[in-house]
Amino acid sequence: MPERSIDDLLRIMATLRDPEHGCPWDVKQDFATIAPYTIEEAYEVADAIDRRDYADLRDELGDLLLQVVFHARMAQEIGQFTFADVVQAICAKMVRRHPHVFPDESGNVEKVENAAAQTQAWEQHKRNERTQAGAADTSVLAGIPRGLPEWQRALKLQKRASTIGFDWSDPRPVLDKLVEEISEVRHELDTNADPARIADEIGDVLFVCVNLARLAKVDYSAALRGANAKFERRFRRMEALAAADGTMLEGKPLAEQDAYWDRAKADDKAGRLKP
Repeated sequence: MPERSIDDLLRIMATLRDPEHGCPWDVKQDFATIAPYTIEEAYEVADAIDRRDYADLRDELGDLLLQVVFHARMAQEIGQFTFADVVQAICAKMVRRHPHVFPDESGNVEKVENAAAQTQAWEQHKRNERTQAGAADTSVLAGIPRGLPEWQRALKLQKRASTIGFDWSDPRPVLDKLVEEISEVRHELDTNADPARIADEIGDVLFVCVNLARLAKVDYSAALRGANAKFERRFRRMEALAAADGTMLEGKPLAEQDAYWDRAKADDKAGRLKP
């Protein structure tokens, strides 16, 4: 196979988007229709990393790069910007936001004590850029995208608020807050509250859970992926145990299903289940 470059990928995308000779599916796409695929590919990259499957990671990174090229090609077609403009913009941003690494025109390099200090400086650089761009929103929370998964947006909101000291210093008080919020959910359920009230209180519980993970220095997404994987592993074991007994889980009372769950859980804890 001949060695390929980014220029080859750009040419391939231009060919796919050619109105006369391109791929009908690629030609009819627009930013809105491609956006869900972009998000999906980013999650597939994260999944490959989580599985430490580096061959798959290589392929998934290629798929994600294709999404960038796809969006850039569509932008070029309507005269907005090109892939080269994307590269230029990100290079300029990385240099601008790392003055502790790249010297300025006078050859000066800023001093940054540690990663935490750099995070603070990064946020300040972003605020400065928004101000210079004439942004009307001057809130500390300005600029947090609304298109993020909501758990991730909650995390960014909390991190941004923490930059001015609005934060707990320890995860333990968050546990007390979590108990409080769960009690409020229970109250709404016990009083047959309106579904909107119940949803509001459950939202508070989820928001606090993100805060708890953040302060405990746990990746919320990774923790949830782990919980999902554990549930799937144990549920599949339940099904296998039931099948070995010549039966099925479906239609069984919850108590009997729970008995299979306990057996599957014990097998999992004993390391008898595949990850």
